[in-house]
Amino acid sequence: MELEVNRAESIRGEVNAPPSKSFTHRGFLIASLAEGFSKIKYPLYSEDTIATLDGCLAFGVDIEAESSECLIKGSGNNLKTPDDVLDVKNSGTTLRFLSSAASLAPEYTILTGDDSLRTRPMQELMESLERLGVTIKSSRNNGKAPIIVKGGLEGGNTFIKGDVSSQFISSILITAPYADNPVDLEIKGKFISKPYVDITLDVMKEFGVDVETSNINHFHVEPQKYKGKEYAVEGDYSSASYLIAAAASLNSDLTLKNLNLDSKQGDKFILDIVEQMGSEVQLKDGQVHIQGQGELHGIKVNLENTPDLLPTVAALGANAQGTTHIYGVEHARLKETDRIHTCALELSKLGVSVKENDDGLTIEGGARGGVVESHHDHRLVMALYLIGLKVGGVKIENASVYDVSFPNFIKVMEKLTGVENEE
Repeated sequence: MELEVNRAESIRGEVNAPPSKSFTHRGFLIASLAEGFSKIKYPLYSEDTIATLDGCLAFGVDIEAESSECLIKGSGNNLKTPDDVLDVKNSGTTLRFLSSAASLAPEYTILTGDDSLRTRPMQELMESLERLGVTIKSSRNNGKAPIIVKGGLEGGNTFIKGDVSSQFISSILITAPYADNPVDLEIKGKFISKPYVDITLDVMKEFGVDVETSNINHFHVEPQKYKGKEYAVEGDYSSASYLIAAAASLNSDLTLKNLNLDSKQGDKFILDIVEQMGSEVQLKDGQVHIQGQGELHGIKVNLENTPDLLPTVAALGANAQGTTHIYGVEHARLKETDRIHTCALELSKLGVSVKENDDGLTIEGGARGGVVESHHDHRLVMALYLIGLKVGGVKIENASVYDVSFPNFIKVMEKLTGVENEE
């Protein structure tokens, strides 16, 4: 699908933030491992989270998905071996989380995904799980999917590098309560994207599991069981960042509802970023109110703990006056695409002066229209859309992948801007 984005004069109105993808993934899996029934309220049903839900179904969990809630009869750690290979599509979170969970099923589980997913690193997670007694292999012996996991999680001591993916850490922690023995997990080196691990610990605690943290780099998990419960998924700052950035880029009067102002989501940082760039942000009663004249100035910003904000902030830099320097986010090269490279490549097609650095981007504002490519990356599509709203005449090829995380993104944007776009 090719999407042509027209210029918008303003963005105004009230809208609920989409449900959190991160909390939905964790809620679906932990409820599936729990004892008893859980009701997950307001989940996000997107391509990525459905991949996790389908994986839990394949492990024999009883699930009834309804529009505003998902009813899950937990397995109580009695997962069955899937009848077939698990295809998790393009969801790196699902691949990482289910690779650990598969150690709780009795026989061999095979996990794979699309071409992009089969380039994502898995070696660090595999080696860490092996130290806990898990038999886990890469079918091509290259540290990437397809991944083969044999049932059996003994527990014990393990470690993992903290500078590759926080999903590795979350994956081990989520499954650790069902190990035969206590699990001690040490994080080696720099601990990136820590807010995502904080989210994991938060959801684990909601379902009755305690993790001991003597310091920020060490986790101790005793054998215990999750308990089913009613759990409400909070609004998603990652997806809301595109609405927030659109409001910052245009003449705006926008209210976003259903956002937890005390959230552990690292991407809440987007509110600080747009304020630093010149927007007025007000927070009250679970609502975010943004007013702006669309006049932004460049800033220097460290996205080490919020790599998913890279495309959004790159778009803001393209829409701003002056220089925006994004740094500390070398791990964004290991996402759905090498996001540092693809952002630089596509921004340059829109006339933006952009320098690709090892750990980020240096961007001079001054975007114009042009034809760009999504690289089948949902976050890149939505970021490029923001530039189209500001300057008009932006055509995005292979744009439909936004539904990976924000299925009604286009409809929401058209409603708030009053501008329809051609598909």
